[in-house]
Amino acid sequence: MIAQARLLLLGTLLALLTGCAIWGDDDWRDPEVRLVKVETVKARLLEQEFVLHLRIDNPNDSRLFIRNLEYALWLNDLRLVEDDVSIWRSVGGHARRTFKITARTNLWQQLKPLAKLLRSEQPLRYRLQGELATGLLIHRDLHLSRSGEIIPGDFIPE
Repeated sequence: MIAQARLLLLGTLLALLTGCAIWGDDDWRDPEVRLVKVETVKARLLEQEFVLHLRIDNPNDSRLFIRNLEYALWLNDLRLVEDDVSIWRSVGGHARRTFKITARTNLWQQLKPLAKLLRSEQPLRYRLQGELATGLLIHRDLHLSRSGEIIPGDFIPE
């Protein structure tokens, strides 16, 4: 009886491995990840809280499972936030989904350089870099890199 159970288990494992090889990467296209909005929740002296709105477009036939997001956000060369978040979301095949991630930071130590940047009349460069861990059985890492410029005067009240 035990020998039959072992053979059944071995056969099942081999079938799963064969199935993984059949699935292949021929039709796989990288989903597109975009930062669509940054929402300020709290802006206190010792802690700031933002909500990052990320949109994922899945061009594939199969559902995309997202397990984790590791990211960092810079303003010029000043790192504002860095985090590793377990998110467990999914995006259907040929679908788009927007989800929110809470980002907390303490800019107290960076207050002087940040104030200097915001007083500048020059556009500031921002950069968001990250990595999405996807998949349940077959894991893929999607790299996220977005950058652009903002005008500091747009954020200072008159």
